[in-house]
Amino acid sequence: MKEQDEPFRARWKAGPGWRRLGYRLLDVLLPPASLESPAEETASIGLSAATWSKITFLDDPVCDGCGSPFEHAMGERALCAVCEARRPSFARARAACIYDDHSRGLILQLKHADRTDLAPLFARWLARAAAPLIDEAQAIVPVPLHPWRLLHRRYNQAAEIARPLAALSGLPYLADALVRRRDTESQAGRSGVGRQRNVAAAFAVPAGRERLVQNKTVLLVDDVLTTGATAAGCARALLKAGAVSVSVAVVARVNSRSVV
Repeated sequence: MKEQDEPFRARWKAGPGWRRLGYRLLDVLLPPASLESPAEETASIGLSAATWSKITFLDDPVCDGCGSPFEHAMGERALCAVCEARRPSFARARAACIYDDHSRGLILQLKHADRTDLAPLFARWLARAAAPLIDEAQAIVPVPLHPWRLLHRRYNQAAEIARPLAALSGLPYLADALVRRRDTESQAGRSGVGRQRNVAAAFAVPAGRERLVQNKTVLLVDDVLTTGATAAGCARALLKAGAVSVSVAVVARVNSRSVV
């Protein structure tokens, strides 16, 4: 548009009401597609009703330490037996859903199939599930990939979730506050002890970036929590750099209380 047309464009810029009306008209003409199956229509941008009904979303009551579900209410900030016996390095954890046959496919699509369009949906799930942790947090940090792994995959799935979550919550997004300095092997198939050894000393806050996390309550974001070894390793590095505390928010967690 030419410069002389700018005043006209400013006068006729659509307000929020007109934009909402426009979106509704688009939904009528082009119904939103289901994210898990673009050929399938859904009532709103997200999952189809069939997929939504199969996912086991987590809500209170859960263990305040590792986020695993309780069968019955145990009181405010109650801990499971494992967390009572040995608290993990992170202060608190929350997951949006259980990692099972119904959620696994969506998460693996984001992780390995370039489906980064799923990340904003997962961020909205975390905005709800991890609301108590977000209220306490002062910054959001993604679990990092090693540079070689990032070069191969082209994106970090944790960062893709953490970035829109930071935007939704209004918290600073610290993309490079934490690095993975050792290219660890896959955690799949390893025992809890094996996972700990695999990520031992793998994470660090680079020299000169400690100021980003010093005296801050940090929310660490990842896609899946299994034994908690990766989250614990990240938490130790952030605490060593001066963070006051570290909590963890993940899209899904394995239904186990073997968090370390």
